[in-house]
Amino acid sequence: MFRTALLLTASALLALPPALWAQAESLIQKYAPLAGSEDNAKSLVTGLRDGTAVKLSSGSASTSFTSPTGKMGYGNVNIALSLAEASLKQQGITNPTSEQLQGALMGVLQQRADGKGWGQIANSMGFKLGEVVRPERPEKPVRPDKPERPDRPDKPERPGR
Repeated sequence: MFRTALLLTASALLALPPALWAQAESLIQKYAPLAGSEDNAKSLVTGLRDGTAVKLSSGSASTSFTSPTGKMGYGNVNIALSLAEASLKQQGITNPTSEQLQGALMGVLQQRADGKGWGQIANSMGFKLGEVVRPERPEKPVRPDKPERPDRPDKPERPGR
């Protein structure tokens, strides 16, 4: 059954126009570490995007749920997953189980379904939305100090002055 769902998910991704497929693939790659596998990330992204069941598995355990928000655009999928990831990190969870990921994500999605904006949801969790969603930037390289200019020699006096 899980294999059938995975094949349907893969065929749904291939049916997307190239620009949307690139967005989906980008999100899948971004959230594969959070989801525990690329298959779980595909299920998350396509399930949230299409408003269909999300099936997550870790080891022999698996869980499934459907988002209370219905269909979401890729931008909203990214925000929801970013907030869930930040919530888990705040709790000290860096490699969540399927159940932990589902719990964090459903907390975010339920607030969204209740009519809250993304900024309100982030603030209620103790975050600023921009800090959570903005991609991590590498630190700017430190510029070396400018060398000091040598002192100018005093101008010699002109004769006759």
